[in-house]
Amino acid sequence: MRAPTAPDSFASRLIRWQEEHGRHDLPWQGTRDAYRIWLSEIMLQQTRVVTVIPYYRRFLARFPDVGALAAAPLEAVLEAWAGLGYYARARHLHHCAREITARHAGNFPREISQLAGLPGIGRSTAAAIGVFAFGSRAAILDGNVKRVLARHSGIAGFPGSAPVEKKLWQLAESLLPAARLEAYTQGLMDLGAIVCTRADPVCGACPLQVDCAAWRDGRQTELPAARPSRTRPERVSKVLVLTDGCRVLFERRPPAGIWGGLLALPEISEDAAAFARRHGFQLLRAQERPAMRHAFTHFRLTLLPCLCEVDGSARQAGEPGWEWLTPDEIATAALPAPIRRLLRQVGWHDPESFAKQATSLAPASSGEKR
Repeated sequence: MRAPTAPDSFASRLIRWQEEHGRHDLPWQGTRDAYRIWLSEIMLQQTRVVTVIPYYRRFLARFPDVGALAAAPLEAVLEAWAGLGYYARARHLHHCAREITARHAGNFPREISQLAGLPGIGRSTAAAIGVFAFGSRAAILDGNVKRVLARHSGIAGFPGSAPVEKKLWQLAESLLPAARLEAYTQGLMDLGAIVCTRADPVCGACPLQVDCAAWRDGRQTELPAARPSRTRPERVSKVLVLTDGCRVLFERRPPAGIWGGLLALPEISEDAAAFARRHGFQLLRAQERPAMRHAFTHFRLTLLPCLCEVDGSARQAGEPGWEWLTPDEIATAALPAPIRRLLRQVGWHDPESFAKQATSLAPASSGEKR
């Protein structure tokens, strides 16, 4: 690590750049409301600003403060989050709101260490809340900031590894200015998002170019290092797209684990006929559809869908955790992204496609079962 050699400091150049070229009209800017700042920080984790903005506004309209969020059932929170992905964030958000309500009388603690101890709030997010809500002097280190600092100071290695992350934290804290922390912190975020991007960085527009190690040595594509490749285990799951002609059956996943608290298609270890018999359905037709693959961070999942039609009397059937949804309800339900993609693949994703599928699967007019 090395300090900037230019006569103008790292922080002062960044602050001036942010004032002239940074982002100033994001919906969570211009407020000291810790709830709004916290919500934006959680939503922005691994998600682009342009994607977050409409979700942020809709979420605020539904849960305008931490008390409203804490009082809501988790299912409602997941529904409002539907489509944004990484649903663990929504579960942590809800848990955190309840912690703040129960332990802090509905007020966000001002101490960074206390903020960092809340569910779903790590060191960097706590610092961002502290800076923007309370004027704290603290360093952030999200993905964009790691990239800016690694390139500027020539820090090699994967920034998610403990030794490299430790160096980056030390550097981030050493560069903090004595004042103007909000503009400086926003500047770091903006620079990483707008100029020092992962691919094709716009080095000519960077206020830090003059003493940037990556620019000097032509190592922009090397720094920071990518995550080391590793073989991910493979999992296979057989799922049912089970319909009564008007709705599709879903099951609520347990709170913990993959897709915790979300609605998903039933997973089975038996064939569709055995499942139907066990639950008292009259199976009219079962048709296997092409497999669909999805890559998670730690494993790869192959879904084997089976499209099933059961007798319409199934509308009255159900078990705890089961929910029958119409196409309109499916559109707004809290479904994992792979399940929503699978529904599109088999044609049950919107009312028009649903109607076509229902027609193709309807019983013959003679009443004979196919």
